[in-house]
Amino acid sequence: MAEQFTKHRQPWKAEEVGKLRTLAGKGKGLKEIAKALNRSEESTKERAKIDGIGIAKLR
Repeated sequence: MAEQFTKHRQPWKAEEVGKLRTLAGKGKGLKEIAKALNRSEESTKERAKIDGIGIAKLR
């Protein structure tokens, strides 16, 4: 069964983007960041790309 995300298609809040930036800065991987934010990996990867945030597995 596919994993469910409570924030499916919900807009990103500033606090979430800040947490994304912090976790990426600590060298965390995409899967770990997505899980911490309760977002899909695809959504997390897309948001990081939009904001110019480098994630370990994207480099």
